[in-house]
Amino acid sequence: MLSTLDTGIIFGYLALMIAIGLYASRGQNSIKDYFIAGGRLGTFSIACLWLASWVGGAAIVGGAAKAYEFGISGGWYITCMAIGCLLFGLFFAARVKRWGDEHQLLTYPDLIEIRYDSRTRIVATITTIIAFIGYAAGQLAAAGAILSTLLGWDYSTSLLLASSIIVVYTATGGFLAVTYTDWVQFSLLFIGVVLVGIPVAIANGGTWETLTTQLPSGHFDPTNWGVPTMLALGISMPLSFFVAMDSFTRMFAAKNAVVAKRGTLLATLFLLPLAVGAVWLGMTAALLYPGADNSGDILARLVMDTFPVGLKGLMLVGILAALMSTADICILTAAANGSRDIYQRYFNPEVAPRKLFRISIGLAAIVGVAAALMAWQMRDIVSILLVAFTINAAALFVPTIAMVSSRPINSAAAFWSITLALLTVIGWYVASAMQLASVFSIDPLWPGLIVSVVVFTGITRVANSPNGMER
Repeated sequence: MLSTLDTGIIFGYLALMIAIGLYASRGQNSIKDYFIAGGRLGTFSIACLWLASWVGGAAIVGGAAKAYEFGISGGWYITCMAIGCLLFGLFFAARVKRWGDEHQLLTYPDLIEIRYDSRTRIVATITTIIAFIGYAAGQLAAAGAILSTLLGWDYSTSLLLASSIIVVYTATGGFLAVTYTDWVQFSLLFIGVVLVGIPVAIANGGTWETLTTQLPSGHFDPTNWGVPTMLALGISMPLSFFVAMDSFTRMFAAKNAVVAKRGTLLATLFLLPLAVGAVWLGMTAALLYPGADNSGDILARLVMDTFPVGLKGLMLVGILAALMSTADICILTAAANGSRDIYQRYFNPEVAPRKLFRISIGLAAIVGVAAALMAWQMRDIVSILLVAFTINAAALFVPTIAMVSSRPINSAAAFWSITLALLTVIGWYVASAMQLASVFSIDPLWPGLIVSVVVFTGITRVANSPNGMER
């Protein structure tokens, strides 16, 4: 059981997150403040926003669990993040910021409508909402599992506590609250996993020499996780950086294009030691607890058994920070989609800022409940997030890249490629769950991407042909 000090550190952290959210709510003077912190964030803030939102439950808790099961290949998850962050920083970050300033954009569907049309914005918004509910659910599932292990509560109660706290500070404080809390959360995460976690693991027998001599040889096979799964992650995750709404929101929130690019590249550098830390902790757990029934809470078990009083609470808070900092931006993003991209755009364009605030708060609560229900039903963290990554990447990647790199832009091609790819992925998941045929064991990413590419290129060619209608 946790000591009084460690328990106090955890509950103190949870209380601090709510306090920051309430404080941030006082600094909001416009919708721009609520959704993108007024577009005035610096390099370190942008880096923290990237890290805090992407390095969440799957990266630390799920990554350590996969390292426990498969060894060094468990680090592939965070490695894919680093690849996606690097590519986005090099080729997209500055450009997106310039678009945001030029057109006064607040969300990714804002950009979709500028480059395509209104109906394409609708299907992009729906896709984003579905994906971000999935992203949030993955983090809530991990937070619930960790709190259940730490406090001895059942999973449902722990999930309810984590979800309630995250929704409260996110809904009330908006993007400023996310920014302020992410400074704290990233610092705690990095200190806990890298500066404290690795030395404690080594002190408890997890030296490189011991790991290499006592763990199964498969733990040092870089493809031990499984080539099909690793390939799906290696494609879907980097692609998701280019189509995830929060990627665009961060760039809109930066002071200028230079800050947007530098902050993104700085985040890439921080990802590498975090990958090493997650893998090292997972493999140390494999050494100390061979044959555990449930790898999902193996990191919490390692911390509970090996970390000294005080440092134990700090490490556990770092893990919770990783989970909560990802869930908050996902909930805010989906709520912004509902309030800004659906309600304000199509139902009440002249809505007063205060009313839009209230609607956003209500939608944040609804999104939080939906994500919590998904987390309650599907408890495998990586599986939940892979669903979200697949939906986002398969449906949105091709039209997003095309609007940057090609002329002319065909809105019909974008609309139908997003719509049919989204339906393909959802239908494929349903058919796979029902075990209708062996072909549905293939990861839905591939048929979704194929449909997106074929439909987009086919309609574009027909529209641009001499007998077609070019748009």
